[in-house]
Amino acid sequence: MATTRLIPMHVIKGQTVAHTVHERLSYAINPEKTNSGQLVKAYGCEPETAAGEMLLCKKEYETYIGRCEEKKSDIVLYQIRQSFKPGEITPERAQEIGYELAMSFTKGKYQFVVATHTDHAHIHNHIIFNSTSFDYTQKFRNFLGSSEAIRKISDKLCLENGLSIIEFPKQGPSDYGKWLGDKKPLSWQEKLRQTIDAVMAKKPTDFDTFLKLMAGNGYEVKHGQHLAFKASGQQKFTRLRSLGEGYSEEELRSAILGKTVHTSKAIRPYHKNPDKINLLVDIQAKLQAGKGPSYERWAKVFNLKQMAQTINFLTENNITDYETLVEKTKAATDRYHELSQQIKQIEKRMAEIAELKKHIINYAKTKDVFTAYRQSGYSTKFYESNTENILLHQSAKQGFDSISSSKIPSMRDLQDEFNTCLDSKKVILKDYVKQKNLMKESLTIQSNVDHLFSQKTEGQAHKQR
Repeated sequence: MATTRLIPMHVIKGQTVAHTVHERLSYAINPEKTNSGQLVKAYGCEPETAAGEMLLCKKEYETYIGRCEEKKSDIVLYQIRQSFKPGEITPERAQEIGYELAMSFTKGKYQFVVATHTDHAHIHNHIIFNSTSFDYTQKFRNFLGSSEAIRKISDKLCLENGLSIIEFPKQGPSDYGKWLGDKKPLSWQEKLRQTIDAVMAKKPTDFDTFLKLMAGNGYEVKHGQHLAFKASGQQKFTRLRSLGEGYSEEELRSAILGKTVHTSKAIRPYHKNPDKINLLVDIQAKLQAGKGPSYERWAKVFNLKQMAQTINFLTENNITDYETLVEKTKAATDRYHELSQQIKQIEKRMAEIAELKKHIINYAKTKDVFTAYRQSGYSTKFYESNTENILLHQSAKQGFDSISSSKIPSMRDLQDEFNTCLDSKKVILKDYVKQKNLMKESLTIQSNVDHLFSQKTEGQAHKQR
């Protein structure tokens, strides 16, 4: 069964950022694990020089933001670990799927290396991507649900390639609600909302009374264009307007006057989409794995519900035979990949424009320094004092040499083209999301039908015996 997990990589204790990047990548691309290096593929860099190129990208990011960003506690790389069921896939195909997973998740914005390891019974991928974007303008921020997003992409790719997946991956030691309540501290915003809710429950007679009650709860009030509060121990004020609907000064004044009712902004619980069609459970396999009668009863009901939704889908889409289902599934998959390719081409051009704009800015910024360097007779002393600016200037000149046109476009023309690409991407993206959902649904339906056919065939063979 294909499994995935996202692993943030911090700076190794007692080591530098450079050492950490080299160490992490060296382990991944180890020739003894990757068939003498043949099972290594990279994007935005070369496998042999990936560490140096990623570090250069980080250096340009620091130049872009104007300060040294990397700290000892920072995450410098991220790793996606993707494992496959033993004997189900070749190393070459595993690497292709790993590359598609990395490209889909990073959207081509981050350099990455895919190393397929064959030193264990199960073939697995080490996908390491830079925490700094390819255009050096941002850093990847791990988000709640990122591992779930990776798993969904991986499952889709495995289904497309006829590979098995884990249908119901186990949750962590505690579910999301418990983790949120027990482990994640409340933000300053949430604390402020709760205090406002408690004060409003006391029904203050006017806004001045409301402010006094807030002060009595330990909040400092800041008057100005936007009313703001700061709790004891908080460094910055929190504006009321940042708390969301129902917490602005105007809305609170209206509630105090009795014109409206103040309602607490509760955290919305997550509910799975009841209309989503899921894969059928292989009940016999689960029973053989040790599941008991209670699980069998639940699985039978679950499968009945999924089959009812499967039949509804077939009816709504006028699919009356298996061949039509296969054709429509293939058409949806092909259309999805076509739109995906269009988006990749647009994003590639946007990245090229961003790179060219960077070179134009760097060239203009360092032109005087390089002119002085040339007038000094390319003095070694001058070079040592202005190394960074000289290298930026030379890099910009090399970037200009790579464009097909002899004339360097203006920043205005580049920005106009970038905006055009962005508009085109937004239009295509709407159809892309629609086709993606249709493809996933069609693949699940086909898998469910295949599962039923296999059960029927096994049942007939058992009767004949």
